[in-house]
Amino acid sequence: MDRMQVKLNGEIRELPDGLTVTGLLAHLGIKAPRVAIEVNEAVVTKDRYESHKLSTGDSVEIVAFVGGG
Repeated sequence: MDRMQVKLNGEIRELPDGLTVTGLLAHLGIKAPRVAIEVNEAVVTKDRYESHKLSTGDSVEIVAFVGGG
């Protein structure tokens, strides 16, 4: 399987090629309802997680929300 390198929260990571945002979250074990995603400084809305493919060289920021009650 081909691999790609992306910058994830400031750190270079090697990931399976062709991951979508949904695939990345699953790969990392992150539950989608509690995060915000930016790819190359542009917010990716939840309705685009399935269709937004990541590419080598992308810069991805994942911000997790920690809730209070």
